[in-house]
Amino acid sequence: MTESGGAAARDAGLQPERTRLAWRRTTLACSVTAVLALRTALRGSGSPVEVLGAAVIVLVWLAFLVVAHRRVRQLAAARPPGLAARSALAAVACTVALSVCAVAVIF
Repeated sequence: MTESGGAAARDAGLQPERTRLAWRRTTLACSVTAVLALRTALRGSGSPVEVLGAAVIVLVWLAFLVVAHRRVRQLAAARPPGLAARSALAAVACTVALSVCAVAVIF
């Protein structure tokens, strides 16, 4: 079956649903990492550096939640668009920043 442009109609099947579930799992993993890093950061003496580290962890986690929520909402469309380069870069930056914060808190 062809559309007016001559291209074959694309049947996305369950791919958007699997991608949406993958974003949900990644969000859950990011949340667990943030909570564990916060718990470790706030167990110390409560110095300004520890509080600042906890604040950075929360901000990075919230930024990742925004990126993930936008993508999950996009995947609900009948023909979801591809992931924009800007969104992919933001997700990678949040993941790397959260990992760096978690390692910094441990040491």
